[in-house]
Amino acid sequence: MSDDGEPRPAVRADRAALVVAGALALVAVVIAWSTATMGGAVNYARIGPTTFPYIIAAALFILAIWTVFAALRGDFPEREEQAIAPIVWIVGGLAAQMLLLKLAGFSIATGLLFAATARGFGRGPLWFTVPLGILLSGLVWLIFARGLSLALPSGPFEQALTTIAGAIGGLFGSAG
Repeated sequence: MSDDGEPRPAVRADRAALVVAGALALVAVVIAWSTATMGGAVNYARIGPTTFPYIIAAALFILAIWTVFAALRGDFPEREEQAIAPIVWIVGGLAAQMLLLKLAGFSIATGLLFAATARGFGRGPLWFTVPLGILLSGLVWLIFARGLSLALPSGPFEQALTTIAGAIGGLFGSAG
């Protein structure tokens, strides 16, 4: 009963929040179990290599309990309907990148991820975002692979970039 004598509507538990609480609790248990079974963690001081994982596990477990109470009280705001198509575009872009990374190289694979993510967010047509993504990824590849000497997968686009960069470097190298 409410204060004015009328019955309150029954509050239904938020199932999605309960699933999140279960996932938080599961992650907390996995972290605590993994830390407890970790070998070689000699505790020569009060704070050792197992202290912070236990703190993180405890914090996650407290958040899980808090989320359960909030879900049972119905404290979460009403969520809007989820659109599946953008998620499919982004996950598809990630899958394409993982499958094509060694075969096509960093620039093409990451350019396709860029285009799929842009499509998922409703930005730009694919005929524009695919080449733009490949060019931006090629620039990133040049910076990381050539400028910082990091090992990134290379494909035909990267080989062409290396050839062009070598030709440009040769032009400037012979002028000095």
